[in-house]
Amino acid sequence: MSETTHLLIDRWKQDPNGTYQSWFLWPERLKNFRSIRRGVGQVIKEIDEDTFGNVYRGSSLETVVASIAEQRQIFKGADHAFLWKPKLRIPDIYEDRDNQRAFGRLLHACDCCTKEADVLQAIRTLEAKGIKGLGPAAANLLYFIHPTIVVPFNTAIVKGYNALTGAAVKLGRWDHYLAMRQGLIEFNQRHRDRLSNDLGAVAGLMFDLGMERYPLPPAAGDAKATDAWEKDLAAVREETAAFAKQLDKNRVSDEGHTEVQGWLRDLGLALGFSVWIASNDQTRPYREGRLGDGCITVLPPVLQSEGAEAVRLIDVIWFERDSGAVVAAFEVEHTTSIYSGIVRLLDLALSGGTAQRLHLFLVAPDDREADVRQQVLRPAFSQVRELNIRYLPYGELRQHREAISRFGSGIKPVEAIARAF
Repeated sequence: MSETTHLLIDRWKQDPNGTYQSWFLWPERLKNFRSIRRGVGQVIKEIDEDTFGNVYRGSSLETVVASIAEQRQIFKGADHAFLWKPKLRIPDIYEDRDNQRAFGRLLHACDCCTKEADVLQAIRTLEAKGIKGLGPAAANLLYFIHPTIVVPFNTAIVKGYNALTGAAVKLGRWDHYLAMRQGLIEFNQRHRDRLSNDLGAVAGLMFDLGMERYPLPPAAGDAKATDAWEKDLAAVREETAAFAKQLDKNRVSDEGHTEVQGWLRDLGLALGFSVWIASNDQTRPYREGRLGDGCITVLPPVLQSEGAEAVRLIDVIWFERDSGAVVAAFEVEHTTSIYSGIVRLLDLALSGGTAQRLHLFLVAPDDREADVRQQVLRPAFSQVRELNIRYLPYGELRQHREAISRFGSGIKPVEAIARAF
């Protein structure tokens, strides 16, 4: 079966609509790891201090789970498992303080540990607690803490795994999840040259199999069936109507994000600033060159701190040319998680003691203003609001950027077209 499985994996990796191309290689996926982990830390802190509350809506947990659910189709619906079902009284981590603390201990143990054995022990400790309604969907939080140890979990992933292996993994059971995880790790090791240490890749393959995007390989030794399967695999349409629509949406989203970064790059350079473009965006094609053309490629020493990796992923930063001091930072939220952008700006503000001198902007389409305001006004972001973060609409930037480039100076013209919260 190894040869046919290799064909399947290769076909999956080449499919522009499969999770490998559309999610696993998506630059925004990597950007969100630190912000989601920081959100988990906030959940842990609130549970420990008994300030988490007894509702999901508006909580720090809703904020971080919503960010996961925005990770394209594979995590769509990740928040369903955490929504409060009042008739069933589940998941029982809102009204039962003891259960809430047990959930917090799981998150804290996984956030602090680095070894596989410690992660598994933390999961088994929670499993033994038998909290009603809190099942393996919680592994999606842990994946963003330990992507090489924890496998994502949802209905389609389970369905794909069962179909490929003949297993009978059931939803909602931690022991079944751990068995599936072990099976996927072994599968991943057998096909390591085609997959990744990051278990999101093998989970993505199972997801697409569970969505019945590809036919399953036949049993070993059946040459006729194998031949027919290879023909079926080759004949799988690369674009169904639904996937083609999503692909086009993703493409337009990425291009729109890059265009706005380009506006901010050119405006910053015209105003006499040195400009930084997010490290994973610098080589993106833009007009006749690359997005990072004319920009600095190394951050100043003052930003080489604990949060430096997150700062490197901020979409655009402007610096004073002579001193290297940070003047302004911009997170472009075309369609992606506003939450992650806020966290990166917060990391920058807390780096090098520059918070009082920074001008921070969330740049988003005009029709996302309500979304931006809703996120910034969450209780979890009270510290961010103190930093005077502003919303910069696309429309204002599009309309005024050329005039500011020609006649403006300093940061004041940009602040004039931005909106305070």
